[in-house]
Amino acid sequence: MPKLTIEILQREAQAFSRTESHHQEKSLFGITDGKAVGTYLEHKFKNYLRVKYDFEEGNSASGIDFPGLPVDMKVTSITQPQSSCPFKSARQKIYGLGYSLLVFVYEKADNAKSRTATLNILHTLFVNSDKTADFQMTKGLVSILENQGNRDDLIAFMFDKNLPVDEIEANKLADEILSNPPKTGFLTISNALQWRLQYSRVIERAGQEEGVVLVYRANL
Repeated sequence: MPKLTIEILQREAQAFSRTESHHQEKSLFGITDGKAVGTYLEHKFKNYLRVKYDFEEGNSASGIDFPGLPVDMKVTSITQPQSSCPFKSARQKIYGLGYSLLVFVYEKADNAKSRTATLNILHTLFVNSDKTADFQMTKGLVSILENQGNRDDLIAFMFDKNLPVDEIEANKLADEILSNPPKTGFLTISNALQWRLQYSRVIERAGQEEGVVLVYRANL
């Protein structure tokens, strides 16, 4: 079987989104738990790929769905387009998660007559790994550098933004930022025990920013 590539993954995600939007699913009727819907769609898409392509499957150790690419899949409702993701280090908020994201944004409709549910995929997006940092954090740091800011300015900004670091980590990060300025990310990443990723901006900017790819969009 051919090896799965990022290009093929995007192409297949587009085809899958189109088909799934017309599928009536009995097992999802009346289900309001977003996690259950996400698990259903993730498993279905992986099964869809498995019969055609050879790829490394994610496990709890790798923490992402397609470690060979590396890409993680996220499924979220349009009512609140967000999901959680493992916290590795505060550096992810500045330099990105370390992998790309394939995001399916759906709207669920139940049909009482047929007792089925349809997941209308509204947006399917691919966010390159170098665009997965936090928008406000990276925008602020880049602005400080452009305005001849120094390490003290960078450290003060990181603490003002409540980046979860101690003084030693903040100093190390400031040195790294000076020698390797971050690129602007397009996620909103909220601090928590797990990062909380929010996707409204990538939904708005998909297809307009390099590295934020519009894979599929429903005819709304």
